[in-house]
Amino acid sequence: MNIIETENLTKVYDGIAAVDRLNLTVKKGTVYGFLGPNGAGKTTTILLLLGLIQPTEGRAYVAGIDVQEKPVEVKRISGFMPAEGGLYPNLTAFDNLMYISKFYRIPKEDAKKRAKELLELVGLEDAADRKVGGFSTGMKQRLLLAQALLNDPEVLFLDEPTNGLDPRGAVEMRELIRRLKKDGKTVFFSSHILPEVEEVSDEIGIISGGKLLISGSQEEIKRKFIEGRVFITVETKQPLALNDLNTEVIEWRKAGSNRLTVYASRDIREELVEELTDMGYTVIDVHLHEPTLEEVFLELVYGREDE
Repeated sequence: MNIIETENLTKVYDGIAAVDRLNLTVKKGTVYGFLGPNGAGKTTTILLLLGLIQPTEGRAYVAGIDVQEKPVEVKRISGFMPAEGGLYPNLTAFDNLMYISKFYRIPKEDAKKRAKELLELVGLEDAADRKVGGFSTGMKQRLLLAQALLNDPEVLFLDEPTNGLDPRGAVEMRELIRRLKKDGKTVFFSSHILPEVEEVSDEIGIISGGKLLISGSQEEIKRKFIEGRVFITVETKQPLALNDLNTEVIEWRKAGSNRLTVYASRDIREELVEELTDMGYTVIDVHLHEPTLEEVFLELVYGREDE
């Protein structure tokens, strides 16, 4: 079951599309990593999904609710952790949560219990009575996550949740995301940091210039990416002295005295070995190269660089 769906979702500012005809689906109970460079349209997408801004065109649905028609209902079942802001520095961590609980109309005693549970969840129970103005970046990020969980949401939107965190803080945030998934929540989080998206996401969407370039599980993304493009490395016993290859290749180049890198539209390993053998070479290794997620991301977002 899809808990998030968009149909040609678009947001235009001053003639520029920050989000451009976005079509994505997110399955219930999964972690969806929304990956893209700064300025790609990630934050704008989250704001559209929460009904905090109106689309120029297109539709968005969260848990089957039309975001434009019933934005309050969407907010009731959603939690939002912004990239920055949203906390009151002159209030304590506990009082920040109590204040926000009023917007959800949570009864006072229930709110107290929930605030204590959440502060323990994010590791801030010992800082409950400290003013937030003196918190480190990591502590603020954890409090923002607690705040996003106050209403026990079905769907959690996290905008750059590890922004400004040191390595330990980033690891702790990823552990919290995994725990939330285990508790049955859907987590939609944006990031420009590829390794963290790769580590915790069930599915990934890569966005750039407001356009969704590719989406799916890591294996699905790699399969889609190599459709019509295969990279093969060949190593021979003897140094190579080639002017051309007759085998069906798009491009080839030497990668050392006795190594070739071949770019083709299909798997031509057998033909390559046969041709090189006929030319008198002894092939000692032939390898079909599967791209890493990093290679997919760099080529899709920044384009293939000539070597």
